[in-house]
Amino acid sequence: MALGIYITYRLLEISDLTVDGSFATGGCVCALLMVQGQSIAVCLLMALISGAIAGFVTGLLTTKFTIPPILAGILTQLGLYSINLRILGRAAQPVLKLPNIFTWAQSLVDMKLNTAIMWVGLALVLIIIVIMYWFFGTELGSALRATGSNEKMIRSLGVDTDGIKILGLMLANGLVGLSGALVCQTQGSGSISMGTGAIVIGLASIIIGEVVFSKVINFGLKLAGIVVGSCIYRIIIAFVLQMGLSTDDLKLFTALFVAICLYLPNIKGFIAGKSTKGGNAC
Repeated sequence: MALGIYITYRLLEISDLTVDGSFATGGCVCALLMVQGQSIAVCLLMALISGAIAGFVTGLLTTKFTIPPILAGILTQLGLYSINLRILGRAAQPVLKLPNIFTWAQSLVDMKLNTAIMWVGLALVLIIIVIMYWFFGTELGSALRATGSNEKMIRSLGVDTDGIKILGLMLANGLVGLSGALVCQTQGSGSISMGTGAIVIGLASIIIGEVVFSKVINFGLKLAGIVVGSCIYRIIIAFVLQMGLSTDDLKLFTALFVAICLYLPNIKGFIAGKSTKGGNAC
């Protein structure tokens, strides 16, 4: 999910709020197909495609209907709430007793379920990072990165920036939908509200990863840093819960935490400015 948000937030420099909806869509589609007896591969693929469709709608609203990206994401997210309810036919669909990718991995190698979840998650993340690293090194991927950096320049070279934006939003929300499907299988149910706060969690992971790997230039390591950032975020959440924080206050803590993380670059710039002035004075 964080890797998907990175595509829009950093590479395209678009604040895409579709994420909360597309995350739940991926989970709902996965739950529905699992109940119908579809294979695990089909469930994950359809969740990815459903997320990509949500991104396509947001991209269409942004580029062809000239609606601001933030508002376009909100509109898509709002519509997805009803669509997700239509998909499940109820607020939540339990799939706890159905086979999933984690129990499949557990059956291949004799290990605990939590261990299987960890190794499967790590394997999928590595695969996605490798694919993203390869794609963004291609001509199309480079055009996507350039569109976020300097849209006017890349348009002057004859690149269809509208199509590139739509593609970026589809890729981002496709990954988010896939994430929703994996979380659905992990928690044993898919629900229409499972994506609430997903964008904030993704942003927190990105910011933490960038702070930890602030001096890294290699694109592949930056992607790995985002994954590390998401792990650090979860460790922090687990720590504050053990310290006695109520789960009712978890969303408030996350919002404050992300706000502080977003302000960190300003603090670092202020400190750097102070040290520069002090050096000049000497």
